[in-house]
Amino acid sequence: MIVRSTDELAPVEWGNGTSHRLLTEADGMGFTVCETLVRKGSTSPLQYVRHLEACYCTGGSGEVVTADGTRYKITAGTIYALDNHDPHYLIASDDEDLKLISVFSPALRGDEKHTISPDGFSQY
Repeated sequence: MIVRSTDELAPVEWGNGTSHRLLTEADGMGFTVCETLVRKGSTSPLQYVRHLEACYCTGGSGEVVTADGTRYKITAGTIYALDNHDPHYLIASDDEDLKLISVFSPALRGDEKHTISPDGFSQY
């Protein structure tokens, strides 16, 4: 059995926020669970080419925007799943951080970080 708390983990600075990687590849579960904070006012162009990701919002608000411009409001109690390695923009509202529980399959190593730039979608 694995029992772990965010208090025991150093957060990973991933680009526009932090992520506590609660389960990683080394745990042998086949998936990763993270507690993720997206800083208010930030826009993150992201794409996971080797992983599928689902995010459940536990606090704050923002949007996820597809590469073609379709916008989805994200608030506490909302889940979104990137089931086709979808390039997307994750946008935190201007007045509050966005808080998510993120699940990745297959599992992350745990040290991955994004390179946020206007040149394209950050990938890992």
